[in-house]
Amino acid sequence: MIEIIAHNMAPIIFLSLVVFLLYGYPVSFALAANGLIFFVIGVWLAPYSNGEITLDWPLLGTMPQRLWGVLSNETLLAIPFFTFMGIILERSGMAEDLLDTIGQLFGPIRGGLAFAVVLVGALLAATTGVVAASVIAMGLISLPIMLRYGYDRRTATGVIAASGTLAQIIPPSLVLIVLADQLGRSVGDMYRGALIPGLILTGAYLGYVCMVAIFQPHKVPALPPEARTLGGGVTSLLVALAAGVGIGYAAHYFWYDAWGANADVLGATIGTLVVYFYALADRFMAINLLSRLAQQVIMVLIPPLALIFLVLGTIFIGLATPTEGGAMGAVGAMILAWAKGRFKFPVLQSALIATTRLSAFVMFVLIGARMFSLTFYGVNGHIWVEELLTAVPGGQYGFLLVVNLIIFVLGFFLDFFEIAFVLIPLLIAPAQTLGIDLIWLGVIVGVNLQTSFLTPPFGFALFYLRSVAAKVPYLDKVTGKKMDGIKTGEIYKGAIPFIIIQVVMIFAVVFFPQMVMHYKGPVIDPSTIEIRVPTLTPLAPGTNGGATPAPGGLPGLPGAPKLGAPNLGGTPPAEGAAPAPGGLPKLGAPVINP
Repeated sequence: MIEIIAHNMAPIIFLSLVVFLLYGYPVSFALAANGLIFFVIGVWLAPYSNGEITLDWPLLGTMPQRLWGVLSNETLLAIPFFTFMGIILERSGMAEDLLDTIGQLFGPIRGGLAFAVVLVGALLAATTGVVAASVIAMGLISLPIMLRYGYDRRTATGVIAASGTLAQIIPPSLVLIVLADQLGRSVGDMYRGALIPGLILTGAYLGYVCMVAIFQPHKVPALPPEARTLGGGVTSLLVALAAGVGIGYAAHYFWYDAWGANADVLGATIGTLVVYFYALADRFMAINLLSRLAQQVIMVLIPPLALIFLVLGTIFIGLATPTEGGAMGAVGAMILAWAKGRFKFPVLQSALIATTRLSAFVMFVLIGARMFSLTFYGVNGHIWVEELLTAVPGGQYGFLLVVNLIIFVLGFFLDFFEIAFVLIPLLIAPAQTLGIDLIWLGVIVGVNLQTSFLTPPFGFALFYLRSVAAKVPYLDKVTGKKMDGIKTGEIYKGAIPFIIIQVVMIFAVVFFPQMVMHYKGPVIDPSTIEIRVPTLTPLAPGTNGGATPAPGGLPGLPGAPKLGAPNLGGTPPAEGAAPAPGGLPKLGAPVINP
């Protein structure tokens, strides 16, 4: 009986962890407790395991060094930076300005507010990387407006919750940072691999809103004329956009010889700055060549786009690491908040408290995961998982199907940090055995974890929206009408279409890996590689004026020394050979002076 228990320690530990979690224990303490309890049991069972359990008491002494490795991980330092940046931007009113401006821009068309929510969700994702900040900001700002002008409640809540989860897959995402760290890969490569799937998913959300606007227009009405406070003027906006593109292309052409491949970045920067500063001058100097709508769109969109370039652009071109990019983003967010006059001490204090709370949560989960993994690996749990997953029929696709199904189910109950720290390290060995690229695997898992934010009953994006949506009837501030509260069931039902879209996206990334694999750069076909060896000029014949070499020389090398054994005795060296260095030294007892 003891031998059977020792042989099956890995599944017993895993099931015990599930029981702890179902009882409601905090994940970090459940991980650490399971690790310590089964470490003691494993040491006791080690003599009966036929070498399968390698736990011993001295192994526990390695824990301080393992924990120091966690706490000194520079990559994870990006998490508090991006969290701080997101919270500062939320408090600075950037989300409010973006939603109001883009809502006015798309207001005349059906579904305009929903389009604005999706686009602002993508922009907030690219600047904050924090789901909570995006969902809460859009829930507070856009949900009352959408309900005021007759939007369907399920559609409105679903669009807001799903758009907020774009922060999970669009860089700089906290999920991608954690996945890259756990998979042992570059965060920059993970960002490059996830960029195209994130943009495609944004387009899929926009496509869904467009279909609703076409086939069920009563669910997403256009804004009435009295709500469009910025008026028209799209033509001047297009002219300003065309001028910026032209200036950028001219700058790119002019500086291409000096800047090379980076000339396009320089050109885009110059074109954007020229349009932005002209919009400022047009408003504050009363030039009034641009419409109010064009002025507002340019002045509101350029700062977050500049912050995106500061964070992601410097990472993609190799100028900064993700941690350094996060630090620059945090400074940039404080500058934007200060420029809006909203960078006050209470804002800074609340941002620091929230950042410290999240960072402490991550560190405690990591510490618990380290204790759990020490025991789990000590009972050969990683081998058990590898054999279990590599035995799945279907090769790579069978493995990916099972893994995604497991993560999808776990996402109903666990936070993405907990899934990443516990499960992802166990997938590395079987994935490499099957030849699966780890960046590809990380992006697939990232899209799947994004889905977990929308899946009832524990979808965190649904919880965030529930916390800010009205629960009871209220009076609308603008119209004075009595509005019914939002039911939890309406939020859950509104998320279902977007869950389906995300599941389809998982399959798309699995079956079209080039969406991710472009991060490696252009693929080179080895059969097209040609190696050319330069032709060597024949050496001149030997010296002495004939075709034969000189005495002691080599053919073609005049007067080359004779290469042979050194002269070890008193015999004089042959002609052309190097003289012996005075004979060999006498190796004997050392001379001791009295």
